[in-house]
Order: sequence, then C-alpha cells, then structure tokens
Amino acid sequence: MKIHQTKSLSLEQKEAVLHIWNEEYAEKLVKTMEEFETYLSKLGDAQHFLMFDEADAHFGWAVTFDREGERWFAIILNGSEHGKGYGTRLLNALKESEPVLNGWVTDHDRDIRRNGQPYRSPMGFYLKNDFEVLEDVRLETEELSAVKIKWAKQKGS
Repeated sequence: MKIHQTKSLSLEQKEAVLHIWNEEYAEKLVKTMEEFETYLSKLGDAQHFLMFDEADAHFGWAVTFDREGERWFAIILNGSEHGKGYGTRLLNALKESEPVLNGWVTDHDRDIRRNGQPYRSPMGFYLKNDFEVLEDVRLETEELSAVKIKWAKQKGS
C-alpha cells in the first residue's frame, strides 16, 4: 500500500476516484464526471492523497482544501478494504500535513448506495480517529444530512 500526494488529478485518477465515490457514497451523492470536475474545481488549495495497492490500482482517495477560512477534508475508500486499517493510514497522511481538519459526516443509516445496499454512517471511524463531533453544526440539503466533525493536532505533538 502506498499513498501519493498531488495538487491535481489526471483524467485516469479522476475516473478511478469517481468510480469509488459512486460505488461507496449514498446514491444521492452519485456524480457524473462533469459534476465531479465541477466539485473539484470549487475546492480551494486542494491537496489530493491517492492510495494504491501493490498492483498500482487506486482504492482510496482523500483531499484537503480551504473553505471559508478553515481547512476541510473528504475521504473515501473502496468498501472491500474497510476494516483493514487503510482508512486510518490515509487519514493519518492528512493529519501529518494539516494541524486542523474539518468535515461533514452522515450520522444516520437512512441512505442507500447505488447498489441498493445501505450506506452506513462512518461516525465510529471518525470517533476512533480522535475527531470531535460538533453537534450544533449541521448541514441539511437534499443530498446530505450531516454533522460537522473536527480534528486538531494536540499541542506538543
């Protein structure tokens, strides 16, 4: 397993990331390539982290970016790789480059993935990885119902 950091994604990388995105996120978040490129174009000072297996196949992606004066992140991992520690390794790569990370996380299990399977909230993953849940800060749109999470590097770390 290796992690490659880059400021921009090639078309091949975008296609690989979009495939994971559309397979793993809730169906309401499925995007076309055009929609995905629009999403990426709106990320300020984006830094991408691509996770590869030994055969150089993409199976994870994360991005850090600026939004309204804060550093935010998004992360996605191929579902077949969940529970193997890869998500934590990818998240730790983000933590090494940023003192603070903010994100939105679905805190319910009501959404369905494109394949008809339930989209499970990853809240336990973030709690295990030292994120704080900001219960009073929510995002409610047609696509997403989520709560804000935040991680900050401990002083002296």
